[in-house]
Amino acid sequence: MAAFGLGELVQHVTTIALYSLLLFYYQQIVGLSGTLTGLALGIALFFDGVSDPAVGSLSDRIRGRFGRRHPVMAASAIPLAISLILLFNPPDGLAEFGSFLWLTVFAILLRTAQTFFVIPHLALGAEMAPDYLQRSTLYSYGSLIGGIGGALIGFAVYWVFFPTTDEFNPGLLNADGYLPFTLTAGVILIGAIALCVFGTAGQIPHLQMPESMTRLSFINIVRDIREVFQDRDFLVIFAGFMLWFLFGYTESVGMPFMNLHFWGLQTEELAYFGIVSLLGLPVAFALVPWITQTFDKRNTMIGSSLVYLILPNIPICLRLLEVPWFPDNSSPWILYITLAVAFVNAGSGTIAAVTYSSIYADLSDAHEFRTHQRREGAIFAARSFSGKAAGAFGLMIGGAILDLIAFPKNAPFGAVPDEVIWNLGLFVGPATSIFSAAGVVLFLFYRLDKARHAEIVRALQARRVA
Repeated sequence: MAAFGLGELVQHVTTIALYSLLLFYYQQIVGLSGTLTGLALGIALFFDGVSDPAVGSLSDRIRGRFGRRHPVMAASAIPLAISLILLFNPPDGLAEFGSFLWLTVFAILLRTAQTFFVIPHLALGAEMAPDYLQRSTLYSYGSLIGGIGGALIGFAVYWVFFPTTDEFNPGLLNADGYLPFTLTAGVILIGAIALCVFGTAGQIPHLQMPESMTRLSFINIVRDIREVFQDRDFLVIFAGFMLWFLFGYTESVGMPFMNLHFWGLQTEELAYFGIVSLLGLPVAFALVPWITQTFDKRNTMIGSSLVYLILPNIPICLRLLEVPWFPDNSSPWILYITLAVAFVNAGSGTIAAVTYSSIYADLSDAHEFRTHQRREGAIFAARSFSGKAAGAFGLMIGGAILDLIAFPKNAPFGAVPDEVIWNLGLFVGPATSIFSAAGVVLFLFYRLDKARHAEIVRALQARRVA
């Protein structure tokens, strides 16, 4: 489980790069408009729509001594690291179209390489842990280890690679920091993938093989996806989390701008958010088994999603409404309040993410019961695509917001007009939360509970014996 959990580092490292730094880097340093930056990620999303189901179906059909998932995971390591490094280090002197083209090409390559690891890795978890509650524990290991690693990397971003200096305030404006950051991130990605692949290789002989499987072809890939989307519970979870993620990714894209300009925090203070995340993750890890067993997965997902959605909006709305008793940016309470929100959301977000992955593993069993086919790869490809789609739309929305509110490029601390900052808070905060609220409403229609899953497992076991 620890080796499996190390694989989550891949998701956390690429999330920091893509959703916390990429838009800032291209809009503030390269000088590419926020709209074009978002468009480039939207084009990459189109390619995800092809690569995700193809990789999922491929990993479902591989036969051999190294299992179905491990060869695909291992193949992703070096392309993923190289793509990340090149994405943040375009050649000097590129015109705007050249920068747009560079971003588009390497965003496609990075996200495709990420697909080759993330989808079979998530599918592997569904195979390793067949028990309803054990799955939550397994994915909790992933969230704990990946979250700790991601928090430490986030800390290093602001204290090691981009500290505030007299020349660069905020430190993220220092273009020279992106090469050492991406080189370090590339080494971490390769190491995490290697440890995950070799550390879980001993499970290969014990993994459940499918009852039958067709050969890999375009028609069969389309058939796989069509079969997956015919499940009502799957559709509810897919659509609900796509909307829920939209708020999370838009918030992530806007976080550097919000923390630095809306809340007036210093670059080094942003590193404290990684520390409080480290404190929140073990709490979530300890609570997940108890909460899931007590409230079942659907209610756990709804409750944790609501906390993650509502809590960050409270201080933003208080500031937007200019409530007189709410402290201004000169008060140390601003840092304390935002850190407290980050602590609670580290726990609630982790609980929601763990439950989400665990539910997809349960849906794999329900799919096998209905179709006589095990399609973990195809099912988790749809899960991966929903997150990527929400992330791409979040980047597109974030980029469009920056252009809409006329956020200045290469803006030092204190140089952004008050009206622009107010609009930033409105759009990054409550305005985009409407989508996520709709997603939580959809979760109410999910029906696959513990009792129903137990019936499905018994039926599958009887079928395999027969």
